[in-house]
Amino acid sequence: MMFSKFILVFMAFFAIMNPISNLPAYMALVADDDQKISRKIARKSLLLAFFIILTFVISGHYIFQLFGITVDALRIAGGLLVALIGYHMINGIHSPASKNLPQTNEDPLAVAISPLAMPLFAGPGTIATAITLSHGGFTNQVITIAAFALLSLLTYVLLLSAREISQFLGQSFMGLVTRMMGLILTTIGIQMLIAGIKGAFSLS
Repeated sequence: MMFSKFILVFMAFFAIMNPISNLPAYMALVADDDQKISRKIARKSLLLAFFIILTFVISGHYIFQLFGITVDALRIAGGLLVALIGYHMINGIHSPASKNLPQTNEDPLAVAISPLAMPLFAGPGTIATAITLSHGGFTNQVITIAAFALLSLLTYVLLLSAREISQFLGQSFMGLVTRMMGLILTTIGIQMLIAGIKGAFSLS
């Protein structure tokens, strides 16, 4: 019973986070970083994503009530952020020196926080899924946390091969991937924005 519940939760997380579709975005964002930095970015982003989901599983309902926010508001904010990142990627901005970071922040690991950890890995949909699936008691919370932990581990293993994939495809093709992924991210961001607006104003 618990195993079947675990499988269902894992598949729900896999479908909403879709690490395979996020691989090109990661590859584009670390294209100009060395292997050591890119591995740190992968590890940091997934650890942050896990702790974000962990936090919302344990106290998500209270956090939303405390700040008076809704999942739809989170979708709108996340959509704007994803669309902005996508726009810059379309223009080829993805190197550590030009990741649209403030001048005072020269840390190439900053992309591990945004957009990778949030909203790509732990986005509004993933958070909403975690809150929904963990509702109903301690057992559901443990299953939800364990399922996302396994998905995070599998995603990390996938990201570790991103450098080899990037080298195989070549710099020119990766430049094309960057712009194509930027267009896709912009579209995803707009879609998140539309879904948030529809939900906020109860549009059909």
